[in-house]
Amino acid sequence: MRTIPAQEIARRDIGAVDALLVEGPVRVTVHNRPRYVVMSEAQYRELLEDQETAYIARVKAALAEVATGQARRFGTVAELLAAIDEADDEA
Repeated sequence: MRTIPAQEIARRDIGAVDALLVEGPVRVTVHNRPRYVVMSEAQYRELLEDQETAYIARVKAALAEVATGQARRFGTVAELLAAIDEADDEA
């Protein structure tokens, strides 16, 4: 990912970003720290589509777990949080 300081955009206008967008999203830094990412509308739409596809896949996997009895039920929030901590420790 290409990077450009915000000061450069202020100095040269948005055209400074346009040339870099040809290569993909552009990271904009403020005081040498990443602050923003600029991308084309097409890249943004693709990102949203990928996010929706991943969401649908996660829901389908969860429904399959419920259908096959693999889903676990917890009586309290504390039990759920303990199970999450256990899973994190195993990973």
